[in-house]
Amino acid sequence: MTVTLTWEMSTLELARPFRISRGVMSERAAVTVTVTDVETGIAGRGEVVTSVYAALDMHTITAQLRTVRDRWADADSVAVPRDIHPAVAAAVESAIAEVHARGEGQSVAAHLGLPLLGEVPISRTVGIAAPHAMAVEAAYLSRTGVRVIKVKTDADADESIRRLVAVAAAAPGVDLIVDPNEAWTATAALNVLENLHGVPIVALEQPLRAQDRHGARELRSRTDIPVIADESVASPADLDRLDGMADAVNIKLPKCGGIYQARHLAAQARDRGLDVMLGCLVSSSLSIAPAVHLAALARWCDLDGHLLLAHDPWTGLGGEDGALRPSGAAGFGVHRHAEVEVHR
Repeated sequence: MTVTLTWEMSTLELARPFRISRGVMSERAAVTVTVTDVETGIAGRGEVVTSVYAALDMHTITAQLRTVRDRWADADSVAVPRDIHPAVAAAVESAIAEVHARGEGQSVAAHLGLPLLGEVPISRTVGIAAPHAMAVEAAYLSRTGVRVIKVKTDADADESIRRLVAVAAAAPGVDLIVDPNEAWTATAALNVLENLHGVPIVALEQPLRAQDRHGARELRSRTDIPVIADESVASPADLDRLDGMADAVNIKLPKCGGIYQARHLAAQARDRGLDVMLGCLVSSSLSIAPAVHLAALARWCDLDGHLLLAHDPWTGLGGEDGALRPSGAAGFGVHRHAEVEVHR
C-alpha cells in the first residue's frame, strides 16, 4: 500500500478550566493526522494532543511526523516506527487502522475482530474544585443520566473526604471512581477510605505514585475496593510487575502506542485476571473514537475527554448522558462538523 501522510494543527479550548492534582488546563493543542491510500483515495485519521506530563509539545509532534513521512518514502511498508513518542505513534496507527477498515467496508472494531457495542456506558469526570462546586456539577451529571462519576482529587486527605462526601450526597445512586493522579500515600488513602462511610466508591485509580510499590501492596491488602493502575502501566512488560499491587489497568492509546498495541495489552491483562479500563486525555471525538472500538474488552470506559471541550470539532459519539453511541459506519464513524453539514 502506498500512502501519503499529512497533518494539520488546531487548538482545543475547554468549556471551563480543568484541574487535577498535577495542574490546571484551559486549552491544549492538537494535531489531526491523515493517512491516504494513493491507489484508492481512502483516508483515515487520528489525533495527537500536546501534554506537559508526557513531555510532548507541538515541535516534537511535527518533527516526529516528518520522520515517519520520510521513512515511509524510502520503504515498502507503512509500519509505524516504535522509536517515536507513543502518542504520535497512536495517532498514525489510528489513521492506518481506519484506512484498512474503510477499505474493507467495516468498522475498525470489526477490522480488529471485535464487536462494536451499540451503547458504551462511560464515566464523567469532575475536576478538582471546592466541594460545593463539585457537588453542583455532580448533581447536574446525575440528572442527565450519568451513572458513574470519576472524581479528581489531590494530596489533601481532609479536603478529599469533603469533596467525595459532597459529590456522593449530590448524586445519590451514582457510583464513584476516585482519581488522585498519584497524589496520595498509602496512609492518606486508608485515612480517606476510613472516613467515607456509605460513599459508593467502586474503584481507586492510581492513588499512589507509580514508584511506590510497597505502599501499593499495603493499600491493596487493606481494602476491597479495586485499584486501577494507570501511570504504572504502558506495555505488556509492565503487567507482571503489578502483581499484588492492582486489580485493573487503565489503557490509554497515547500511552501504549496505538490501537493494535492497546488490543494486545488488554488481552494480556485479562489473561492475568486484571480488569481493563479504557482511558483518554482531554481531546476531541477523533481521539476518543479508537478506544470506543475496543470497548468490548473493558469493564470501565473513562472516555469523556471530548465532553470537556467548549467545542468539539468532530461529531458522531455523543456521551452527554453517560453513554457513547457509535454509528457503526465504516472506519471510526466520526466526522468533522463541517463534513456532516456538507453531506446533508
